Amino acid sequence: MNRHLSIPSPDPVLAQFTLGPLTIHTYALCILAGIVAATLITSKRLAQRGARGPVVLDIILWAVPLGIVGARFYHVFTHTGDYFYPGANLWNVFAIWDGGNALYGSLIGGAVGAYIGCRQTKIRFWSFADALAPALLVAQSLGRFGNYFNHELFGLPTTLPWGLQIEASNPKFPVGLPAGSLFHPLFLYEIIWNLIGVGIILLLERRLNLRWGRAFAVYLIWYGLGRSWLEAIRIDPTSNTLLGIPANVWASFVLVALGAALFLVQTKRHPEPEDSPYRDGHQPTPFDDPNPAVATTPAVDDAAGAPEDVPRSNSMRKRSDV
Repeated sequence: MNRHLSIPSPDPVLAQFTLGPLTIHTYALCILAGIVAATLITSKRLAQRGARGPVVLDIILWAVPLGIVGARFYHVFTHTGDYFYPGANLWNVFAIWDGGNALYGSLIGGAVGAYIGCRQTKIRFWSFADALAPALLVAQSLGRFGNYFNHELFGLPTTLPWGLQIEASNPKFPVGLPAGSLFHPLFLYEIIWNLIGVGIILLLERRLNLRWGRAFAVYLIWYGLGRSWLEAIRIDPTSNTLLGIPANVWASFVLVALGAALFLVQTKRHPEPEDSPYRDGHQPTPFDDPNPAVATTPAVDDAAGAPEDVPRSNSMRKRSDV
């Protein structure tokens, strides 16, 4: 194998740095970059659908914290051997800066938080989920760079020129392999897979009616398919298994099934186009839109016979569904 063409792992000192009294972890910065990117993309997409004001910020104030909690605890309970053993420091359960934040757990926790946020802002949950779908894949791609800096998320040994270099002292380095072995760079595979998924969702949205949760269903199917393959070749000796199959592979199958069911059910229930991201009966208020534009309609002046602009009420405004 040609190590000159392989992907070197970053110097361990790049995994964290100090800023005054604070220790900044690169993994956390990658996660934060993903959250910011997803917020900006989702906000723009939801605004194009007719949402007003900073509703996405109101929703993520619930979704992000619960997503982080869900991500951590899903990882812990699918890797119990890493945290619960004689003499273990149970505080490590909360050490999210060391890595170990499962995407599937973040989906569960984040979905609960998003539902709460959508209820409070009167936004349809599925409208928010559709706007979020490609943004999630962008966020996950940025987050995977954190795995790269933490020297984790690598696959089986490979002789391919883009193999990833992993130091033999890594706890997950397979016993019996010679030092200098190369491994499949799963973090890079997932980044590429996710970005292709962004393009597919955007393309399908231009050709099909991917509303009422259908764009999110495509996300679930696409990500579940890719993740099932990546987990099948991943080196993760401490992951819990069922019937010899890693927990994350089972979770990937569930994700694909849920996505397919969601697409079929919502297609049957909602063949009509989505008229507004707001729940039925709710109209945006001045609080929702800090600079509302007052639409006008021509009317005839009885005295001069010339048209004049008369303000239209909220009930007469046409709701945007771009």
